[in-house]
Amino acid sequence: MRKILIVGAGQSGLQLALGLQAQGYGVTLMSNRTADEIRYGRVMSTQCMFHTALQHERDLGLNFWEPQAPRIEGLGVSVAGPDGTRAVDWVGRLDGYAQSVDQRVKMAGWMDTFAQRGGQLVIHGAAVSDLDYFSRAYDLVLVAAGKGELVSMFERDASRSPFTEPQRALAVAYVHGLGPRPEHPEFDAVRCNLVPGVGELFVMPTLTTGGRADILFWEGLPGGPLDVFRGVKDPAEHLALTLELMERFTPWEYARATKVELTDAGGTLAGRYAPTVRKPVGRLPGGGLVLGVGDVVVANDPVTGQGSNSAAKCAARYLASIVEHGDRPFDEAWMQATFDRYWETARHVTKWTNAMLGVPPEHVLRLIGAGGELPAVAHRFANGFNDPADFENFLYEPEKTAAFLESAASA
Repeated sequence: MRKILIVGAGQSGLQLALGLQAQGYGVTLMSNRTADEIRYGRVMSTQCMFHTALQHERDLGLNFWEPQAPRIEGLGVSVAGPDGTRAVDWVGRLDGYAQSVDQRVKMAGWMDTFAQRGGQLVIHGAAVSDLDYFSRAYDLVLVAAGKGELVSMFERDASRSPFTEPQRALAVAYVHGLGPRPEHPEFDAVRCNLVPGVGELFVMPTLTTGGRADILFWEGLPGGPLDVFRGVKDPAEHLALTLELMERFTPWEYARATKVELTDAGGTLAGRYAPTVRKPVGRLPGGGLVLGVGDVVVANDPVTGQGSNSAAKCAARYLASIVEHGDRPFDEAWMQATFDRYWETARHVTKWTNAMLGVPPEHVLRLIGAGGELPAVAHRFANGFNDPADFENFLYEPEKTAAFLESAASA
């Protein structure tokens, strides 16, 4: 039995641990928090997982909450005009539904499952010195903890990381009591509200500890009118600020949020980070090597909603690479090749996300505007959230955008 240590109990670390466990590997999982500390703690993220990522969970039999979680059947885009109305508003239907499960629910549940299935669960914050010791006891050490000291082992890849500073200030509130979108009351959708020069508001249904809820998620340009959450400790004040900004910048969303209340005292989150791609192999003082996983190696801004999707896809690629490798040593060449296999997917997410963080060029504005008149445009743009590689075919180059719009108009 090959022995593998995974440090970090998020989407990628837990999915990989459970996948390896099912394949008969001896897996040790290190987490700095217990399942109950996660379950009853503060929200950790927004997350909307699209079809391909959900299928990776289904393939491993880990889709425990699929019957209860809202089925997200559409993705809509609104653009605020200068007078506070919507200059653009449309929704595209998804080919396969998406779902969001509060990571407090999912990670705590998966940790319990891992332990129940006989996995070695160690509750301890790991330092580089710990990994130096463990690397001699395990065939492979994987680092899936995207924050803290361990990340410093992985060198920033400047060629793939155009930003050195955060590009958005992030603020999340989980709420009950949000009304349906009157434009499509018969189905759930993620709503992406773009406020030019200010930021974005994302609204998505989710399953949380108390059942169905919705996530209100502001992404503000640093230093702008949305960048007001730093230092706000009181959850009620956080929600009040969220709603005040909705009333000011997205009144159509505020209209269905007048009766909302927080799901729980831990239902808010604020922060910021610089999008970064890192080199995948970390070197320990004693000479051992560790492989970075998920957002340790590719941490994009959440403006395109890809974090959990990328983590699931990374875990799936790594699982396949480990199993296919058999009993051969997990050397540096294998580590690099394993990451390169994931990067073939992740590079499309990184390119798209970084593009969406900037001021959109004229042809992209034309494309987004066309979604309201041409259902084929709304449909394809919405389904790009499941398969970001498709954006290469119609988003980045004016000529390809023009050809797509012409074909959509004549369809």
